[in-house]
Amino acid sequence: MLDIANILKEESLSREDLIALLSVKRKEDRDLVFQKAASVRCNNVGNEIYLRGLIEYSNICEKNCFYCGIRAGNKQVERYCLDEDDVICSARHAFENDYGSIVIQSGERTDQDFINKIDSLVRKIKIISEHKLGITLSCGDQSKETYHRWFESGAHRYLLRFETSDPDLYYKIHPNNKKHFLLNRLTSLQYLKETGYQVGSGMMIGLPGQNIENLIDDLLMLKVLNVDMVGMGPYIEHKDTPLFKEKSQLLTKNERLGLSLLTIAVLRILIPDINIAAATALDSLSDDGRLQAIRAGANVLMPNITPLKYRENYFLYENKPYLTEADALIRKINESGSLNGYHIKLGEWGDSKHFAKRVKGFGLD
Repeated sequence: MLDIANILKEESLSREDLIALLSVKRKEDRDLVFQKAASVRCNNVGNEIYLRGLIEYSNICEKNCFYCGIRAGNKQVERYCLDEDDVICSARHAFENDYGSIVIQSGERTDQDFINKIDSLVRKIKIISEHKLGITLSCGDQSKETYHRWFESGAHRYLLRFETSDPDLYYKIHPNNKKHFLLNRLTSLQYLKETGYQVGSGMMIGLPGQNIENLIDDLLMLKVLNVDMVGMGPYIEHKDTPLFKEKSQLLTKNERLGLSLLTIAVLRILIPDINIAAATALDSLSDDGRLQAIRAGANVLMPNITPLKYRENYFLYENKPYLTEADALIRKINESGSLNGYHIKLGEWGDSKHFAKRVKGFGLD
């Protein structure tokens, strides 16, 4: 039997060590992994939880990913794009309630109208927040010129997940065409880094056909990419997608939750000073999924501040907790007696400490 306690004492973890940590089954061993992750987190990024008010700007998408509920080929979706006033109102709510930062997330579009609108929104949010509100974008693959334009307008973080680093699995969950090349994703991540963004990426956990070694490759890919932040979460099926037909291959919800929490903890140990988001999808598996992720090593929360009437149409996966009010989530965390000293830090961007080291030349490029 592997001695998990001794593995956790190692200064540098081998691939075999990582596989062992992500494969633990006994509660005692899992607790050791979570305790180690908590210690690493405390020593490297502190016990603060940073907020990113999430604005789901549009569910219109050019891509046709086989797992996603807002894929271009899904004709059951009522498409929308928020009016500028709705976005500004949501951003003002975040600013006035001391969130510190927002995320503008959207289905992927590369048309000029979309590019112009995002640019205008970023500029206006900077003005209404007196340049105090941090802005993260998550708007998919774009040209280097577009990334640069949005950066110059005031966005400073960008999240672009690669979903899986295994080419065979990638093309199992994406159409094999020029819009969905894995290389395009990796090239975009390099463009973002060259532009000056704090760069985030991540993957899905518990995909049909995925194994522990695939997940280890994903974690090592994040390290090689030298990301500053990670947004990763469990795969949750959607009935109007091609991948739904493989539902019978999935781990149970409880197993996917456990594997997701372990992956967060192992990532925290592997790259101690990055920001890790507690994904909304975790609450689809358990009412306190995001709280468990905080205890496992995550340090960022993204309460949904999209106008309520639009949330049900940004329906990426089944059982999405789109009705959860942001203020209720924050209150729940502040009132929780089981977060072991973690607390929400209001009014700060909560920038990645890893990014600060990287731009000073101490990170691995």
